[in-house]
Amino acid sequence: MKKAYCFLGGLILWVVGCAPKKEQAYVPDSSGNINHVTVVMPQKSWQGALGDAVKNQIATVYEGLPLDEPRFTLRYMSPKNFTGFARHGRNILWFKKDTINQFRMVQNQFAQPQIVAFFQGEDDAVMVEYVKTNADLLVRSFTEAERQEKIRRIKKSVQKKEDFRKKFGASMLYPSAYTTVKDTVNFLWIEKPIQKGTMNIIAYRLPKRAFSTPTLSRVIQIRDSIGQQYIPGRLPKSHMITEKAYLPYFYKTKLDESPAYMTKGMWEVKRDFMAGPFVQYIVADPNKKDWLVVEGFAFAPSVAKRDYMFELNSILSTLAFEKE
Repeated sequence: MKKAYCFLGGLILWVVGCAPKKEQAYVPDSSGNINHVTVVMPQKSWQGALGDAVKNQIATVYEGLPLDEPRFTLRYMSPKNFTGFARHGRNILWFKKDTINQFRMVQNQFAQPQIVAFFQGEDDAVMVEYVKTNADLLVRSFTEAERQEKIRRIKKSVQKKEDFRKKFGASMLYPSAYTTVKDTVNFLWIEKPIQKGTMNIIAYRLPKRAFSTPTLSRVIQIRDSIGQQYIPGRLPKSHMITEKAYLPYFYKTKLDESPAYMTKGMWEVKRDFMAGPFVQYIVADPNKKDWLVVEGFAFAPSVAKRDYMFELNSILSTLAFEKE
């Protein structure tokens, strides 16, 4: 039986189905592009303060890209058109004017998997406050739901070769479209061709002492030395480095329940005109007592890069160490 969580304070509810599976009504599969959110409200509200609140609080900037791109693409829909197949989106924000003020989130209301956030208020000002108060919850919920959806899609055509597991004693799910570019004693590079470039994943180990002081400056030193040794550019004596004009984001986090450090920033090729975004995790390996580094970077000039980086980050998030 699924648990139901209800937060009754300002009438904020999180509702999930509690009936056994055999009693649940059939709902179709949800649909839509990754990181898209359907917003249902009157057009006047969409063009006013309520619409602005949704755009400013939900469609925030995706970190670590060369140009600002929204975390979610918002798709506006009028209430009269929100019927039938239009209700099958995975992520929905639904606003209604009502004498009862409330906010609640429901799973799998019209399709599955799906999150529908209902907002009710006597006027737009009330619903604006609900958006602001619950923006972090909504962003976290939608982000995790989309990560899970991306992983589900990856599993449909997952790479079955075990190069990564054999080399590093850990598993990672990635599509079969990724192929090996370089495989040395302590370095693996795989890539997938895209319309105007490539998506890349690299992995290597670091001795514990090599990252004994976990700082951003040390991350940059390590990245640049690895780039010089393993990732050449198109021209002689050119290689990947961390772009100096862009200050990366640096966080302490966890990956597969192990301590980790995540860095998001920009790479460039020294002595060449190539650049793009990267995301990197330096993870403490509980078995080897050293660090495993996994990084994804994209080369996609003149096109939006959010969805590419979301795929790479989703792949890296599946890292799992073998149990000893």
